Amino acid sequence: MARPPSPRRPRARSGQPGLRKVEETSAGGLVVDRSGSQPRVALIGRLDRRGRLLWSLPKGHLEAGESTQDAAIREVEEETGIRGRVLAPLGTIDYWFVADDRRIHKTVHHYLLEAAGGELSDTDVEVDVVAWVPFGELGARLAYAGERRLAETAAGLLADSA
Repeated sequence: MARPPSPRRPRARSGQPGLRKVEETSAGGLVVDRSGSQPRVALIGRLDRRGRLLWSLPKGHLEAGESTQDAAIREVEEETGIRGRVLAPLGTIDYWFVADDRRIHKTVHHYLLEAAGGELSDTDVEVDVVAWVPFGELGARLAYAGERRLAETAAGLLADSA
């Protein structure tokens, strides 16, 4: 008796032929305000192509000669209006995406920052909305698993420093 054919599994795509591969580096951070009774974090919201609001940590490209730490401080302030000071590195997230006929490998260095001034603002053109979110709600609010893991790391670092 002949065996039935095994189901074929789709082959993994090795990349889209003809697309130029580009390496990009960004930095950002989780900026926490511990001045009130409950710690809170400044998050940014952007609308995706389907019109869904996705909450994430502020981040952006490094400028020429800028360290990842300096870029994180600058990007957090540009995207949220909040000046922060770095408390500790949180970790790095990397991912791939395709844009403008390029296959982009992006590496984002994240830092834990403490709010040191400024006022929450959504004036940056790359941001649709900003909000202070209670630290305990980050797991439910953040759109990306990697950033949720960074929030857990930040919670541990803040607990150790309390």
